[in-house]
Amino acid sequence: MIQMVCSDLDGTLLQYGKKWLEGEIFDQIRALAAHGIRFCPASGRQYTSERKLFAPVAEHCVFLCENGAVLFDGGKVIAKTPMPRQLAEAIAWDFWNDSDGKGEVMLSGENTSYLMSRGRGMVERIAFIGNNYTLIDDPARIPEEIVKVSVYIDEGVNPYAERFVPRWKAANCAVAGPKWIDTTLANKGTGVQALCRALGMQPENVMAFGDNYNDVAMLDLVGHPYIMQSAAPELLQRYANHTPRPEDTLAAFLEQLDREQPL
Repeated sequence: MIQMVCSDLDGTLLQYGKKWLEGEIFDQIRALAAHGIRFCPASGRQYTSERKLFAPVAEHCVFLCENGAVLFDGGKVIAKTPMPRQLAEAIAWDFWNDSDGKGEVMLSGENTSYLMSRGRGMVERIAFIGNNYTLIDDPARIPEEIVKVSVYIDEGVNPYAERFVPRWKAANCAVAGPKWIDTTLANKGTGVQALCRALGMQPENVMAFGDNYNDVAMLDLVGHPYIMQSAAPELLQRYANHTPRPEDTLAAFLEQLDREQPL
């Protein structure tokens, strides 16, 4: 029995370059709620950005933010996984200094993005997705716990993945999109586990959608994982269930529910 549906956003529910969700997913979230099923946006985005996207149906959602490092329910933080300050600052300076002058760095607090900018597009991207943000020149000046450190490379992160991912494996370093590499002590898998504990659910009763390597921990955990057809070949081989859009799979699932359990 499905009790919760989790979905990545950028590259999954939101195709790259798309800013807003369409009404179809909102209707589906309402229909899921009518069957007692919670919906969880599961993203590297912060809460403010996710909450804006899902404003029409936010009362039916729990929010997994910053790749699982911060979890919100009812507008309140229900779990947070901060990074040791020394580690977070070391990763930030490594991303900054060893990215050939191309990397821009974002350090995430509970609900604020702290940006080390080189003027190569990161600030515009963060404004585009609707994060709260402020510019900094030194991570030591951040006045709160750091939950995630990311590097943005406007030319694409693939040439840098082998440089950074193995180096910061202990901080769950992973490619999070064409232009992003993320590090956290949490991941989407630990985030979903924490949500299941808080909501009294079992991971095998969760359906999840993803498209990239930072979704693997979540997809490996749940009982019903779906990978986007646009994902890397390695990920397509890893998971049996492929979908062009989460909405298509949810439409079929809701039709089945209505046949089995008419509202």
